[in-house]
Amino acid sequence: MKVLVAIQQRHPYSFGDICVLQPVLNFCLNKITDPEPDILSFEQFLIKCMVMAKSVFECKEYKPSVTGRVMDENGVTLEQMKKNISNAVAGVLTRLLPNERIVLLCNVLIRRCFVLTTSDLEEWYENPEVFHHEQDMVQWTEKLRPCAEALYIVLFENHSQLLAPIVVSILQEAMNGCPTSTSEITPGLLLKDAAYGAAAYVYYELSNYLSFRDWFNGALSLELSNDHPNMRIIHRKVALILGQWVSEIKDDTKRAVYCALIRLLQDKDLSVRLAACRSLCLHVEDANFSEKDFSDLLPVCWGSCFKLVKEVQEFDSKVQVLNLISVLLGHVNEVIPYASNLMHFFQMVWEESSGESLLRIQLLIALRNFVIALGYQSPSCYSMLLPILQKGIDINGPDELNLLEDSMLLWEATLSHAPAMVPQLLAYFPCLLEILERNFDHLQVAVDIIEDYIILGGREFLSMHASSVAKLLDLIVGNVNDRGLLSILPIIDILILCFPMEVPPLISSTLQKLVVICLSGDDGDPSKTAVKASSAAIIARILVMNTNYLAQLTSEPSLSSVLQRTGVAIEDNILLSLVGVWLDKVDNVSLPQKKAFGLALSIILTLRLPQVLDKLDQILSVCTSVILGGTDDLTEEESSGDNMSYGRSHDEDLLPSKELRRRQIKVSDPINRLSLENSVRDNLQTCAALHGESFNSAIAKIHPAAFAQLKQALKMP
Repeated sequence: MKVLVAIQQRHPYSFGDICVLQPVLNFCLNKITDPEPDILSFEQFLIKCMVMAKSVFECKEYKPSVTGRVMDENGVTLEQMKKNISNAVAGVLTRLLPNERIVLLCNVLIRRCFVLTTSDLEEWYENPEVFHHEQDMVQWTEKLRPCAEALYIVLFENHSQLLAPIVVSILQEAMNGCPTSTSEITPGLLLKDAAYGAAAYVYYELSNYLSFRDWFNGALSLELSNDHPNMRIIHRKVALILGQWVSEIKDDTKRAVYCALIRLLQDKDLSVRLAACRSLCLHVEDANFSEKDFSDLLPVCWGSCFKLVKEVQEFDSKVQVLNLISVLLGHVNEVIPYASNLMHFFQMVWEESSGESLLRIQLLIALRNFVIALGYQSPSCYSMLLPILQKGIDINGPDELNLLEDSMLLWEATLSHAPAMVPQLLAYFPCLLEILERNFDHLQVAVDIIEDYIILGGREFLSMHASSVAKLLDLIVGNVNDRGLLSILPIIDILILCFPMEVPPLISSTLQKLVVICLSGDDGDPSKTAVKASSAAIIARILVMNTNYLAQLTSEPSLSSVLQRTGVAIEDNILLSLVGVWLDKVDNVSLPQKKAFGLALSIILTLRLPQVLDKLDQILSVCTSVILGGTDDLTEEESSGDNMSYGRSHDEDLLPSKELRRRQIKVSDPINRLSLENSVRDNLQTCAALHGESFNSAIAKIHPAAFAQLKQALKMP
């Protein structure tokens, strides 16, 4: 049977032959619905029969094709053969599965396979925690009941119109046969448990036949008020139902459902509490979660989570509870009153989870949500947080491979929500160089971390880690693809904006690479064009903010030799070649970058080079369009990022500190403050003085309409 399952999954079309599929599936269905006594006790074999049936029922290759026939002049194509097999198998399945057989299979699964046995109840009684995980659908191929549940779900999806009324009738029969006050373990109670499970898994279709509000008020909530120990059987299924039906729970029932789940989270039975834990996760993560209805339940909820994690022994249980805590931290605002307890809790879990990577990953995710929830007050948790963070970002640590990604995300969240830089965080920066020296797997979060250090650490950061910054940028630029370059270029720009005199000489090797990018061809590739345009904007910024340095950089023999090595031909001098790039790429950049291009070009007017006059017409045309241009040229990043930070709130305290600082930096950007109009007007006068009659003849060649626009832009009479 195991071999047949493997063949069907690997070679569905070959297996679809009527001589194979029909007898095998028929055999499996007969064994499931009418097993001989020896087969009934042979669970592993029954599981394999169910796996085979499920595999066939959900096999996409066996769904009849709705597209038309594609004929090939050389005969039947492979695709057509596949369609023919699919259509033939669909016919076989229709004959093998008349409505009566589908209904019979559904009844057998619910009434026999879903019903708890005496040995199940003994296992549950002995170790409720292990029982909970064994019955989990995650490991559905290992136990008969989860396997039957998985088969039932696929069967129901394929035949929902036929089966929904059947499932509802079984549910009503079971509820009528076992009142809510019953507490003895009778066949009626066990059937109700099975029917509840069946109804839980297919909520999306049953909601058309069953009102959740009526079901909850008329039965489920009443069963929760029955505290008899045997009622844990039903309580566990009620917890499951409340989670599965989350999308069908309307506002008028939400509060009662939240209260019910919190009550179940305090149940005496661990299996019930773990089921409630999972369902609470689904509610808190739901798009329509109502924090208003939940907020006063939070103290009990936190307390129950802390208590539960101390009582459970299984690794999977701890991960589940930690996941609920993480989800709560990500979705509720009331965190600060419980911060101290959460810190003790996180510390305890970290210390007790040595060697348990999955648990530590879940803890790092929860810590990240905790830091974000604390916001400005996050330094209050540094005594617990920073030692954990330090271990997570140490690439020489025993478990770093598993923990690194989530540790870096936690690092970034810690920095971006810090009100000020602290010495410990400042000391961690070299770890980033070690991480990237190994590979660029985590480049995007690394880029965000670098930006955080620049914005938060300021001059202190640069003076302490100047050499690491230079190495990092040199490592990234030239060794990553265009997407990677597009993520690091804004960081280089903000670094130069913050430290225009100090940074350019420090990162001269990186800047040489950017000049090479600017002067290389882009073959019309959109991402290469974007990289070239952004690199050109950085060079333009340096010309505006540190003119002498750019003159020095472009005249260095080392840059000429780098350009020769990379095969870039330079006709004039390098600076004039860059002018060509600024003229060419002005339509490929954001509005602030356009202005940087305009200011750089206006400075070019002051050079004593006769070739400037050859480009005068184009330079003035670009400057005119930038001065007169509207605000419709913002790139997506600029418009979404800037508008978000400018328009999010008038109360600056509500902004994450990183956003506030970034906004202050952008507001103080000299390129935003300088007047391009004045710069062009003044530099034109300098140009005229330098070139005399040649300047006048160059101006005379400008088209009258363009000259009129120039006068309008410069407000000249």
